Amino acid sequence: PPCLGSSRFRRVPSVPPVIPQHPRVSSAPPGRPVSPQPLPFSPRPYPFSPSGPYCSLGQKPREEDPKSSVVCLCSEYRGLVKHTGGCHCGAVRFEVWASADLHVFNCNCSICTKKQNRHFIVPASRFKLLKGADNLTTYTFNTHRAQHTFCKTCGVQSFYTPRSNPDGYGIAPHCLDDGTVQTIITEDINGKEWEKAVREHKTIRDMSKP
Repeated sequence: PPCLGSSRFRRVPSVPPVIPQHPRVSSAPPGRPVSPQPLPFSPRPYPFSPSGPYCSLGQKPREEDPKSSVVCLCSEYRGLVKHTGGCHCGAVRFEVWASADLHVFNCNCSICTKKQNRHFIVPASRFKLLKGADNLTTYTFNTHRAQHTFCKTCGVQSFYTPRSNPDGYGIAPHCLDDGTVQTIITEDINGKEWEKAVREHKTIRDMSKP
């Protein structure tokens, strides 16, 4: 057989692969910057809210319940359901992103006992007041960290700012509209010994963290 050095064997120069360019990528002569092409969509608003127009890119209908809202599959909201709710007279309306399976706290402190304040906690970024800001009033006492907000007209507290999570919201599950809640698990909290209960609880203070 002919050896590698014979005239029958020639080295063929390697051909660089042809990489297809993205439609938004354009070339320019050496030494000149590439002019950016306009985006095919508007920049995402900040802060990002799942109720904004761009979250539809990551949503799908809940197939098991046509009356329920959508499950958002994007980043912080992955797998969460958009619940809606409000007070009795309808002056206050809100939406909140949370699991369809709610973890509800039942506190026995003085005020929670008086108003039967069962609630689940969400980060502030997952809550949006749709209407009724001017129809809300707030009651505080003691440390004034908890903001007990309720409707001026009907007196219903559909959400509030809990002392355990002042950077989030406590939502009343009984004030949610039908069709999005699947299960509710209730956990008792010894609010009569509030400082001890919160100090010993493993997760409640993290409920308002995304």
